[in-house]
Amino acid sequence: MIAPGLIISAPASGSGKTTVTLGLLAAFRAEGVSVQPFKNGPDYIDPAFHQAASGRSSVNLDCWAMGAGEIGALIAEAGAADLFLAEGSMGLYDGVIRPGEAGTGASADIAALTGWPVVLVLDVSGQAQSAAAVARGFAAMRADVRVAGVILNKVASPRHEALVRAGMEAAGITVFGALPRRPEIAVPERHLGLQQAEELPELQRIVAAAGAFVAEHVSLPALRAAAMTGSPLRGVAPRARPPGQRIALARDRAFSFIYPHLIAGWRRAGVEILPFSPLADEIPDPTADCCWLPGGYPELHAGKLASAKRFQAGLRQFSRTRPVHGECGGYMALGSALIDAEGKAHAMAGLLGLVTSFERRRLHLGYRLATLLDALPGFSAGDRLRGHEFHYSTIIEQPDTPLARVEDAAGAHVAETGSRRGQTSGTFFHLIAEAS
Repeated sequence: MIAPGLIISAPASGSGKTTVTLGLLAAFRAEGVSVQPFKNGPDYIDPAFHQAASGRSSVNLDCWAMGAGEIGALIAEAGAADLFLAEGSMGLYDGVIRPGEAGTGASADIAALTGWPVVLVLDVSGQAQSAAAVARGFAAMRADVRVAGVILNKVASPRHEALVRAGMEAAGITVFGALPRRPEIAVPERHLGLQQAEELPELQRIVAAAGAFVAEHVSLPALRAAAMTGSPLRGVAPRARPPGQRIALARDRAFSFIYPHLIAGWRRAGVEILPFSPLADEIPDPTADCCWLPGGYPELHAGKLASAKRFQAGLRQFSRTRPVHGECGGYMALGSALIDAEGKAHAMAGLLGLVTSFERRRLHLGYRLATLLDALPGFSAGDRLRGHEFHYSTIIEQPDTPLARVEDAAGAHVAETGSRRGQTSGTFFHLIAEAS
């Protein structure tokens, strides 16, 4: 059986899910309750905040890219805890039109798979009793999704709270708590979403403040009582085909976007991870048999990366005899040049001819299904991979051999195919799992 759990969701993005989730993790932890965090969907940033608040590694659960058995295995491998707490993405029922491995990517699909009840975070700004109609509609949307109740957010006054609570009582909706406006505990944003956890010097203050804030205004005992043990999911460990036995992995503020379950899968297969920092001008370990550059924010460190001559020379030397792969930001760093938001071009490693620009910003977002036209580390031509793309950079030049035929979640052709030159490859999508 799956441990008792809850899913923190909302009608829409920006409702306060992350702040509430961090507050709950910190508040329960302060009471000695062990809470295992999860994150629905393709997100690399929120899990790091979850870990800071809970003291435990957060795990991504993605029903578009992963099968039900893989999700079950990831939940089981997370270890024993008093409570499982999953943060949703976007609105509760928001997903793609065409299902993937086990669903559309919606948080509701994870709720249905696990049996964990949903707690809706409702931004009640500008409404009172009408908020109950929203909650009741969400509760009635799907018979296989149970909404346990709501946490009211951005309550303007005691009178406002009383009006909203009256509407919820009339609609038969449980209210677990009401949070007044408190902008000082919100996590700062940036162009890809929230800032990374390691970038916030006041992270522990924010987490502690969020924990105290939630503990003051939300009934933690009522939430624990609402948590339910879900239906058993037959766990099948996610397929993990490591790119090498000894992997040199770029890890610093410019390269940090990689799913924890991938690294866990590599380690489960007996792989040794050898981290290095391009920003510190470090080179990949010469004893590694593969180098992997994750995504991140290379555009914010383009000047420093361009001046990291030891790193660039070491990477070029490594690539002469062994494979190198980059995802999104790592892909851009393998290219010829990166043009920053001010229009200045910075020389990158030059292992690929790719030139990307942040001066011409355009959002590229969504799930990706890639059929490999050529091999990349750990995979062969013809293999099908599921991933996710999220960046604002624009391709100026991409002269190398296309790496894959790429579709979005609706089956439409995607122009960003990735590319290959020699033993170096790169993609704009981040790998989540191998397709069935």
